[in-house]
Amino acid sequence: MADELTFAAVDLGASSGRVVVGRVGPGVLRLTEAHRFRNEPVRLPDGLHWDVTGLYREVLHGLSAAAPAGPVSIGVDSWAVDYGLLDASGALLGVPYHYRDSRTDAVAPRVVAEAGADALYAANGLQYLPFNTIFQLAAAAGTAQLAAARTLLLIPDLLGYWLTGERGAELTNASTTGLLDAGTRTWSPELAAVAGIDPALLPAIREPGSAVGPLLPEVAAETGLAGVSVTAVASHDTASAVIGVPASSPDFGYISCGTWSLAGLELPRPVRTAAARAANFTNELGIDGSTRFLRNTMGLWLVQETLRAWRLDTDALRGLLGEAARAEPFTALIDPDDGRFLPPGDMPARISAFCRETGQPAPESRGALLRCVLESLALAHRRTIRTAAALADRDVREVHLVGGGARNELLCQLTADALDLPVLAGPVEATAIGNVLVQARTAGAVPDLAAMRALTAATQPLRRYTPSGDRRSWESAAARLERGGGPVGG
Repeated sequence: MADELTFAAVDLGASSGRVVVGRVGPGVLRLTEAHRFRNEPVRLPDGLHWDVTGLYREVLHGLSAAAPAGPVSIGVDSWAVDYGLLDASGALLGVPYHYRDSRTDAVAPRVVAEAGADALYAANGLQYLPFNTIFQLAAAAGTAQLAAARTLLLIPDLLGYWLTGERGAELTNASTTGLLDAGTRTWSPELAAVAGIDPALLPAIREPGSAVGPLLPEVAAETGLAGVSVTAVASHDTASAVIGVPASSPDFGYISCGTWSLAGLELPRPVRTAAARAANFTNELGIDGSTRFLRNTMGLWLVQETLRAWRLDTDALRGLLGEAARAEPFTALIDPDDGRFLPPGDMPARISAFCRETGQPAPESRGALLRCVLESLALAHRRTIRTAAALADRDVREVHLVGGGARNELLCQLTADALDLPVLAGPVEATAIGNVLVQARTAGAVPDLAAMRALTAATQPLRRYTPSGDRRSWESAAARLERGGGPVGG
């Protein structure tokens, strides 16, 4: 229709990527997938890396597939913290590392000890995660690549550079690096010094909605997108997902549930108190001056790696979820953030080992093991949302669960039961929706964030889950998890 505008969203997740065509107009928000592709890490002799040139090739294929729809702009979002280094000529120096690479394991504690945990948190407000960019850069100290580097670009900015020739750092993703001052929303020379880099390595900050630039002529020719520009969206995928939350009031919590579960609140300013640091909460910056006050916890990675160990694909998950629903509740619980669960590997064996080490019976069936994982994730969601509300002095009346986890009916119901709050599940495509809507606002198709969320609520399939579990059993299970698992009945 003439009053609709079309946009292309490049949405890169930790296990897959896609290019989505979004159409926006009065009462209209429709998404069509133009191209989907796998995103698999590459293990080289020096560690685990992203196949970033392969991803770029797939992005170009996707944009070519989207071209007939006539997009007026393109936006790129991805996971956070990982980066590429460019030399003085703009050439990529090496293959970007994967955040699950182990090279930062010993470096991160040393950097925190030297800089001081309180001082770091007072400046960047970030949850301690050993793979944050600041620690990756410290681990790269003394390497030829870092010595030759003149520009650091996070993954969405790197793809944007290849598409347009323009360099910059989009704000929401920059805020995950540990190098940005959460209060001033600018790069911190002091934090750059902690990482051991020249602040000149960090490009100018871009706000979501600002112009990146037109496609390079050769890119336009290859994709068939002559005259199309790239717009800086909220390029951290969680920031885009939170824009896609269909909330109608400020009294909401959110869980962006995919490979990771990122749960928290949207606030007008950071919370950098000693209690917030002790609880390991992060302050990532969002659209329109907002802060995403959240905690990053292990998510459906546990399920993904479990299926991989069982040599099953996602089509088998539906039947397994039925088995999990029938399994005995609270037989065993795990701490999803235990470090053993971070790297790729035999997840069922690690889960069983955790249970035995904490005096619990190892799950005896696949359904029981999956139940253990999902109940543990639901309890992690409960702990995070309740702690965030207490730290920020906010009431939470409902929780929005968006992303791929919204398809998992058992996880959604268990989360509602654990929180003793209604859970509104969906949209599954919240990240792509947030990407498209920022482009739409820039183009004048939607006026503001409230209108974006209202349009999402009016047009996307959502499902409401109300608490139906035994509150006392969930309280007991939460207490057990706080003790690290603990024997049944303990």
